[in-house]
Amino acid sequence: MGSLAETAGRLVAVPMGAVARWRGRPIHPRGAVLDAVLERRGGTPPFGVPWLDQQRTDPALVRLSRGAGLPAPLPDVLGLAIRLPAEGGSHVDLLLSTTGRGPLTRLVPVPRVDGAATHSSIMAYRSAAGPVRLAALPERAEVPTEPGAVAAGAADGTLSFTLAAAVGLGEWRPFARLRTTGPREPLDPAVRFDAVRHAPPGLSADGPMARFREPAYAAARLLGHPRNR
Repeated sequence: MGSLAETAGRLVAVPMGAVARWRGRPIHPRGAVLDAVLERRGGTPPFGVPWLDQQRTDPALVRLSRGAGLPAPLPDVLGLAIRLPAEGGSHVDLLLSTTGRGPLTRLVPVPRVDGAATHSSIMAYRSAAGPVRLAALPERAEVPTEPGAVAAGAADGTLSFTLAAAVGLGEWRPFARLRTTGPREPLDPAVRFDAVRHAPPGLSADGPMARFREPAYAAARLLGHPRNR
């Protein structure tokens, strides 16, 4: 399975690179970058992973985007990227996409017309507690998807998500709250997120999705533009 995913990732890199040269990002070309705060409260009961169980508040950088760049109200796979500071001057990147919420449906990307939907990592993380997946669960009934509307929502402080984790096929368990505080200027500056290289401490990107994503993005960066999701 590993070699198949890696080969597929390298093959996908060629068209991704071509698209990147043309429009600046291989996927999720349209979005809004926001300032935010992440309040980690820990799991109940604890997950057994220090980063998930730690109580701490950090500034965050968030990008909400549309996967194929289709205009609203057309459905699209929506993205939520989160960057957090880490020890040693490094950072943590999380990449979440709209999926189902159940044990199996959260493994499949699902196009949505509204951002008030489960955003899951899809990709698993290897940890001392077992395979872990992360999710962002919206705290409001409607979440805009067009960059301008997203920025307006962030400016009035109404965009927030509960961050949750699931071990294996277990239920989502909250461990943090993400609250946006305002849009960046310009609206969508060039920020590169890499969830494989910059996983949270104690979590290692694992599984077919990680083995697919890393060669695809590494080659696309060489073939195309330095901007990606």
